This record gives sequence, structure tokens and C-alpha cells, in this order.
Amino acid sequence: MKALHDWFFQNKRDFPWRQNPTPYRVWVSEVMLQQTRASVVVSYFERWMALFPDIQALAAAPLSQVIKAWEGLGYYARARNLHLGACQIVEQFGGEIPRDASLLKTIRGLGPYTIGAILSFGFRQRAVAIDGNVTRVLARLFAIEQRVDQQAVKQLLAQKTEALLDREMPWVTAEALIELGATLCTPKPVCAVCPLSEQCLALAQGKAELLPLKKEAPKTTVLRRAVGVIEAEGAILLKQVQQGKVMAGLYEFPYFEMGKERWGMRRVAEEVAQLFDLEVEVVQKLPEEVHTFTRYKAHLFPTHLRAFHRKAIPGYEWVSRHSLGSIPFSAGHKKILTRLP
Repeated sequence: MKALHDWFFQNKRDFPWRQNPTPYRVWVSEVMLQQTRASVVVSYFERWMALFPDIQALAAAPLSQVIKAWEGLGYYARARNLHLGACQIVEQFGGEIPRDASLLKTIRGLGPYTIGAILSFGFRQRAVAIDGNVTRVLARLFAIEQRVDQQAVKQLLAQKTEALLDREMPWVTAEALIELGATLCTPKPVCAVCPLSEQCLALAQGKAELLPLKKEAPKTTVLRRAVGVIEAEGAILLKQVQQGKVMAGLYEFPYFEMGKERWGMRRVAEEVAQLFDLEVEVVQKLPEEVHTFTRYKAHLFPTHLRAFHRKAIPGYEWVSRHSLGSIPFSAGHKKILTRLP
């Protein structure tokens, strides 16, 4: 693995989580990096560390602050699990992240890859950390022509990875494999400059772009929603998404599923008036926004409305305009918020 190590030391990207890689910093960064590009994560990671510099600070923070710090990264269960995991570590392990895999498995939200990353990068132990990038590298390196989501293949990949780890610096090999998959051994590989090209069986067999084999991704469901941005006496009507929902803990404007219909502004006003028993008038139409999450693509069609009177509405709350910046919104509704005059 000397060629891989040499390549890594010469080409690795400079990220803040690679500076002083404590187990906590590794944990936070790896959770953030799930489903999110590294370039996007940088600013979030730095802001998170300023707010929650250690396990104790994260555990002591209210969940609303944690969700707000995560706002924009999506997949908010990651933030909730980080907070729950921090509380668990404070309560059960005295605020110290365990350095034992069996104990790490008991912590909320920690899966095999994150556990391997914490042990490898945080504690510098000999541990396997296999993410999507490493899976792609290994499937090509050993020309594995089986679906990589199968349990038997996952076990095979773990065995292959463990065998590749350097005796003296296994954490370097582990991170180098991740870096290789993220930069060169991408879905369209750059084999000409790959440090493992001479050993790569898929390249030798002309199959590099065909591997790895995966099950077909689930289809995306398209949603069309009319959104009512209702304002009264300097406040906006919002609803906090309930626990158990994808956007749990986040705030959204009231919305209506339109299906394939086309709603005008007057229709939105009528639906709002009927649902909330409010007398409203149309202020203006706001631009359409598109929000993609999990397996959904939501087209949001917002209308700015003014209610003549403010009244208590069960399940909703009126939030003053000057407080809107301090609460966490789902990504699509955050976009709508920025369009408000």
C-alpha cells in the first residue's frame, strides 16, 4: 500500500476535521458527510464546533439549537441522533467516547462505518471503515461482480479491506481508500493517475465503469404543494413537524397537497380560510421552490396572505417576524422565507 499512502500524503484535501482528529470531531464530521458533499460540510462543521466544541456542550444544548445548527444539511435524523448519542455518552460513559467497538454499537445512531471511522481516525486503531467510496474502490480492485448491498458481499469487502490495512499506520490506509474513492475512483473513474491501477482487476478486464453492482435505486415521488404564508399583526403562522416525521423538529408554513391540479392564489386563500376559519386576503404570489428529500421531490407553490385577525390555532403557532431567523426551517420552506418582502 506504499503507492496508495504516497498518493494520499501528496493529494489529500485539506479539511478542518482532518486537523486534530479527536474521536468527537471524527464522529461529527462523518455523520455530516453522510449524503452530503465534503465542500458543503466545511462551513457547517466549523460552525458546529464553535457552538458545541465537545460532547458535554452538545449534550447540554437544547434540541432546537442542535436542529438549527443543522439547518440546510437535510436528513435531520442525523442531528437528532448526534444529540441523543451525546446525551447517552455523558450519562453512561462519563462524557468520554468509548474506544471499544462493542460499546460504540450501543450508542444511538452509530452504524458500522461510523464506528470504524471513530476507531480508525479518532483512536488510531486497526479498524475497517467502509463507506460508499471504499465499496466502489474494493469492488473494482478485486473485480467483485456481485451486488455490493448483499450481506455476504459486505463481509467479503470487510475482509478484503482489513487485509489491505498497513501494519504500522492502518488509519492512513483506511482514509486513503476513502479519499481515492471520493476523488479518482468515482462513478466515472480516472484510472490513468490512480495509484492502484496496476493492481486493479476491473481495469484490467475493462469493467471499471461497470462496477460496483447495486440494486436499483427507488423511484422519486413528485409532490405538488400549495403553501400559505399567512401573516397577521407582524407574525407568521407556522407548524413544527411532529416527532416521527422526516422533518421532525423543523418548522414549515401550512401547505396543501394539490395533486395534478393547478391552484390559483384565490384557491389557496379559500382553502386557508376554510381550514383555519380565518378571513384572509392575497398579498402576492411568491416564486415556486423545489425541495428534494429522501425519495421525494416537492414542488412548492407559495402564496403570501394577510389575515385580518390573529387567533389561536391548535397545532400551529404565530411567530413574530424578528424571531424567524432563530428557528429551524425545512429546506424548501427556508427558501420561501427568504423570498418574503
